[in-house]
Amino acid sequence: MTAGRIADINVRQEGQHVIVEAIGDWVIDAITPVYSEIERIESEYDAGRVVIDLSRLDHIDTTGAFLLGRTVYQCASPNADWHFRGEHASARRLIGEILERVIDCEPDAPENRYGFVRAFERIGAGLDAFVQETVETFGFFGRTLTTGFSLLLRPHRFRWTPTVYVMEEAGVNALPIVVVLTFFIGAVVAFMGANLLETFGASVFTVELVGIAVLREFGVLITAIMLAGRSDSAFTAAIGSMKMQQEIDAMRVLGLDPYEALVVPRVIACVFMAPLLTFGAMMAGIFGGMMVSWATLDISPGFFITRMHETIDWSHFWVGMSKAPVFGLVIAIIGCKQGMQVGGDVESLGRRVTASVVQSIFMVIVIDAIFAMMYLELDI
Repeated sequence: MTAGRIADINVRQEGQHVIVEAIGDWVIDAITPVYSEIERIESEYDAGRVVIDLSRLDHIDTTGAFLLGRTVYQCASPNADWHFRGEHASARRLIGEILERVIDCEPDAPENRYGFVRAFERIGAGLDAFVQETVETFGFFGRTLTTGFSLLLRPHRFRWTPTVYVMEEAGVNALPIVVVLTFFIGAVVAFMGANLLETFGASVFTVELVGIAVLREFGVLITAIMLAGRSDSAFTAAIGSMKMQQEIDAMRVLGLDPYEALVVPRVIACVFMAPLLTFGAMMAGIFGGMMVSWATLDISPGFFITRMHETIDWSHFWVGMSKAPVFGLVIAIIGCKQGMQVGGDVESLGRRVTASVVQSIFMVIVIDAIFAMMYLELDI
């Protein structure tokens, strides 16, 4: 833009007031000459005495409005009508909007409060954030369910390729680390049982300890924690990076549903692969316990397997397997939901990935406790 008249300013005293008269075009291309004068007015005059005269002002943009607003914004009521003189409605409105935003950006003076007041304030803010996060998660879960039901009615829209790909990434590729980890978990349980039960002459019950602990709890729990740490973070990072680059908005513009393309395949993959990973974890954990029992208690693998078959009911196996799809569903929902909430910066992505892993592990442990109490009441 080319200015018609270079911006100028005239400052004069009228009684107790300082009149700041804006002259010419106060636009970005013509406003350079008045910078130093505005700084002088700010430093020498009380903002509460300044009156801005707009009668000789021609044009103004946000740069000019900001400079004029600087002369009065430090007073108690910078938007008061007596601070302005002359008929220029657009300039008056623009300066008023600038002043409102400048005032809003000023940090409030810190309040001198007692420590317990601040503690209760943080607790309240945390509870409020927890409730809001819970409501948003249930809303996301409902949206995912409705999308899944719509795909059942229109199966031709289901995306098999990304579903199989996620099954491979989240399931098949995770199997080695899950197997190795649960092998050592089973070995540790057997070591603890051997040391404790041998003092009572009941070392043979190490077989039951390993079998029940791995089948009911450790197999599925370790699998879920590994899914939360490995796959859930990958879900959040993948969807979040697409959100940052506005690829999800582009999908909506093209008429594609992000829930159909991104969320449902990941949820289905986790629901189906979690039981398979759990089964592998159970076998590895039992094998680890069997090896330790053979090495420390001289319980042969044949006797170990025979005693497990005779003393451990199949209900323990099905209790563990019944938890796996629920854990897979919860983990996938949380990971995808956090990815959808990523903002436009890398810091937001990092926060969401961390929140995804923490929330998933927390919910896995809570749901596992609920299952334990439920099966206890059902005597299973």
